Amino acid sequence: MTTAADQVPARGSLRPIELATGAVLGGVTVALSVIANLFPLAGGLQLLAAVPMGIIAQRHRPRALVTATVSSMLVAFVAGGLMTAIGVGTCGMVGGIVGNVKRRRRGLPSVLTLSLLAGAAYGLFSVGMLLVFSATRDLFFDTVRDTAQGLANLASKQPSLVPMADAFTDATASILRFWYLWIGGTAAFGVVVGTVFAWFVLGAVLDRLSWLPGDDHLDSADDPRPVDPLPVRLDRVGYRYDSSRSNALTDIDFTVDVGEFVAIVGHNGSGKSTLARILAGRAPSYGTVIRPGAAGLGKFGGTAVVLQRPESQILGVLVADDVVWGLPADAHVDVDGLLAEVGLAGMGDRETASLSGGEQQRLAVAAALARRPKLLIADEATAMVDPAGRRELVALLAALPRTHEMAVVLITHHETEADAAQRVIHLAQGRVVGHLPAWHDSTRVVRGAQPVYTEPILRLAGVRHTYLAHTPWSTVALHGIDLTVNRGEGVLIVGGNGSGKSTLAWTMAGLIAPTAGTCELDGKPTTAQVGKVGLAFQHSRLQLQRRTVGAEVASWGGGIGSGQVARALDAVGLDRGLASSAIDELSGGQARRVVLAGLMASRPRLIVLDEPLAGLDPAGRRGIIDLLAGLRASGLTLIVISHDVDGMDAVCNRTVRLDAGRIAIDQPSPIGGVR
Repeated sequence: MTTAADQVPARGSLRPIELATGAVLGGVTVALSVIANLFPLAGGLQLLAAVPMGIIAQRHRPRALVTATVSSMLVAFVAGGLMTAIGVGTCGMVGGIVGNVKRRRRGLPSVLTLSLLAGAAYGLFSVGMLLVFSATRDLFFDTVRDTAQGLANLASKQPSLVPMADAFTDATASILRFWYLWIGGTAAFGVVVGTVFAWFVLGAVLDRLSWLPGDDHLDSADDPRPVDPLPVRLDRVGYRYDSSRSNALTDIDFTVDVGEFVAIVGHNGSGKSTLARILAGRAPSYGTVIRPGAAGLGKFGGTAVVLQRPESQILGVLVADDVVWGLPADAHVDVDGLLAEVGLAGMGDRETASLSGGEQQRLAVAAALARRPKLLIADEATAMVDPAGRRELVALLAALPRTHEMAVVLITHHETEADAAQRVIHLAQGRVVGHLPAWHDSTRVVRGAQPVYTEPILRLAGVRHTYLAHTPWSTVALHGIDLTVNRGEGVLIVGGNGSGKSTLAWTMAGLIAPTAGTCELDGKPTTAQVGKVGLAFQHSRLQLQRRTVGAEVASWGGGIGSGQVARALDAVGLDRGLASSAIDELSGGQARRVVLAGLMASRPRLIVLDEPLAGLDPAGRRGIIDLLAGLRASGLTLIVISHDVDGMDAVCNRTVRLDAGRIAIDQPSPIGGVR
């Protein structure tokens, strides 16, 4: 039984988010330290290398910092030798002090206290190392004596410098006689001064980065019970995020049992993903989650989650490696059987990077099944898959409870996907409701006579692109694309996953150069005009780098003022008051509109949108379609790359279909929908 009183414990083994953060940021520290030690002019990077360690200390428990520091020192020793390892250790110590003080909201006195303690420990460590390694100590002393004697001999050749030479010789003898005081004191003093300096420099950097999200939404309290997630019953469960003033979930009641395929359907922001996290083991803010044992997220016989973006779950280089990634060496997994079950038979030796989006989702399901889960949660797992792949994936998920002793919960905003479920739970504003408002807008666009577009703005001639060209792993994504886009047009580019749509988008924007052929905007290569063609990514959040909406739009426009930011928000149908909102508070539809506002502020000649409708509910889809139609009506040239075409006839006058990197169809878009 899980209640609101349960919290992630301060003690216990490292949490997944701590391990992941330590691994990534520790690697950054190692890389910076290696560069700082290899290149004399790059020594300043050693201070920068303390930033990742400071972030770990600021956001996580001390044991996470210790683990990251020790493991990073071992890697640094192998990569760059003893001095690099010592440098990484110093970064861990300095960054740890500053980050820990920031986390506890203390000030300079705490830094001084901790740095004095650390300095004393470092001084004792330095002295102890020289006591243990006597041969190294003797060599060091001989070097100091020889250097001092050489300097004294040079100085004694000038009569006026003889007193200075004698004083220098006496000082050297005193230092060597009381070396433990000098070395220990110097080491301690260096730590104190370095840490205080880092407090002002590194501390300012940590303050600037404090807004970055660092929560693991799937993290949950340790449950000492044996793993046994089903049946699971939610009794008046509610949840509220710390940064929110309202509940994400309110009084949720339902049960999931073995053998069921349950669909949870709702609009964006209805609480679907929050409910998935509760089912996966996260403690609710109130109410009770009752199950016979622990949820066991990621454990054998426990709970598995397949997310919207499969590439975020793929770690293996080869398909077969990814299926068993993270499992014990003695785990017995029928990899070929699992791949065959999910429709990837014979693909074990293929590289995961060569898979289409639908194939990657199937691989994520296979990797989940390798842990023999009793509960599989697919959270918007079909959002980035083309319609055919979506149907196949839903059919696969629906079949699993019939072939395995398990239950499957599908989180979706596609009502049609819920048709295969035995039971459908509708969510609206965090509550279970009997039904949702109408999902589909039956209105169809009726267009009159279309203008003739004759002025070319973008030309692609013989464009080919090969990833990892001239290597054994080369993959051809585009085969001789010839395409002309005229000013004012709306061009819809469609095709299945793996057809080359995204590669074409990046080529048009000038972000990748064609392996062969030319891509020109107004007669000049797009690679020489990056920014003239605006590109909206599939995943809008990846393009939003600032803390607030206003700062984001202003940065796209090259530092424009608040008035221009407000007009850009007006152009995409966002309230001007949203300028002060945090990026992380945006819904999926709002995030896409902010990206478009930024693009409008940058004044592009043409905009390419890669999957602008992915992951949006019907209301969000209609809003984006209306927005794009309005932008094009204002004279903007649009290229929309999508596998989700319903309603796009309101935006695009022309359809280009890609098939395996080639243009299969190029024709006017039919009235009433593109098929």
